[in-house]
Amino acid sequence: MQLKRDTSDQLFEEAKKYFPGGVNSPVRAFKSVHGSPLFIHKGDKDRIYDEDGNEFIDFCCSWGPLIHGHNHPAIREAVAETIQHGLSFGTPTRSGVKIGQLITENHSYLDKVRFVCSGTEAVMSAIRLARGYTGKTKILKFEGCYHGHVDSLMVKAGSGLATFGISTSAGIPEALAQETLVLPLNDLAGVETLLAEHHEDLACIIIEPIPANNGLLIQDTSFLVWLRKLCDDYKILLIFDEVISGFRVGFEGAAGHYKVAPDLITFGKILGGGMPVGAFGGKAEIMDHVAPLGPVYQAGTLSANPVAIAAGIASLELCLQEGFYENLQLKTMDFVQRITEHTAAKGYDFSMQQIGSIFWLNFGKHRVITSDQINPEVNDLFKVLHLELLQKGIYLGPSGYEVGFISSAHTQESLDITVQAMCDSLDTLYR
Repeated sequence: MQLKRDTSDQLFEEAKKYFPGGVNSPVRAFKSVHGSPLFIHKGDKDRIYDEDGNEFIDFCCSWGPLIHGHNHPAIREAVAETIQHGLSFGTPTRSGVKIGQLITENHSYLDKVRFVCSGTEAVMSAIRLARGYTGKTKILKFEGCYHGHVDSLMVKAGSGLATFGISTSAGIPEALAQETLVLPLNDLAGVETLLAEHHEDLACIIIEPIPANNGLLIQDTSFLVWLRKLCDDYKILLIFDEVISGFRVGFEGAAGHYKVAPDLITFGKILGGGMPVGAFGGKAEIMDHVAPLGPVYQAGTLSANPVAIAAGIASLELCLQEGFYENLQLKTMDFVQRITEHTAAKGYDFSMQQIGSIFWLNFGKHRVITSDQINPEVNDLFKVLHLELLQKGIYLGPSGYEVGFISSAHTQESLDITVQAMCDSLDTLYR
């Protein structure tokens, strides 16, 4: 197709007058790919449409939460009905009780939950709760896992195997970053050494059990099992950041997939069908330390607002339909297999990593489980591929480190079109 960008280009130039870099979230700026960002006008089912009239099959899905695609009638109608009665009250609501029951009765690893307005807020609150519950201050995170723009987690590893964090953003005091320890993923020996030295100060270990913010770094089950055991041995809380994987790889997320029980789990916008929602939850004994029952303060005026909760209930009820996740996984596996069969036959240095309905384009043939194994030329290669796909009507998130998502709205016809477009684009890239 002939990709038109005049209107998006004009809007981007105007947006720069009002917003830093012209955007309200950095990755939207298209810094890693060709051209100005596309300004999207509407979405429907598995398609998005920009202000220039271009139509794309969408595999970004608002960065994951649109597991039922765009503008699903059940979710849209639930929102429309709710707004007839108002947008927000700052009070408890009947729908809030309903979604709490819906989640906890269908998720074996959650006794209680607390709603917030974003995944970052969920992680921030879970970290505070872990510190308040244990009376300890330090935390351990892993390279390659992203946990939102929480000050104490915006860190990278310093020198050495087990190191204190070094701030990766201006505005974060180094003293705060020093409360965070950092290890490579899948480094069990490093975890054991670190815990032996620091367990008396360590409140929690936080990990994306399915790291999906810096490539798709699928971990061995044994690593997560041993993290659970070590946390038990040293009386440290284990937090699963399931902002991406929660309710995406199954209703019980990665915890259910791996059969590993964390103490706390954080969630993001998939809980609200794409509306601004987050939550954290876990064992009742720990959650009861949150105010007003306990001394750990957490509050939010718009938390569990009725519009977002209505969308969330409708979305989760669709997820609970028999065979929903199994069908979505089979659809994704077939999509990935057809592309990788083509690239393998051609001998390209390329593969795809996939779990549930999440996939990632790996510019290499070997399995990647740590961030330092990612091809350092990933952005250069993805930049070419991204433009090729846009010109063929396929939209991926604008970074080679980001994952893609398949929704229940993706039709076989759309997937067939995308497989062909992907194969043709990879032929162009590797010729």
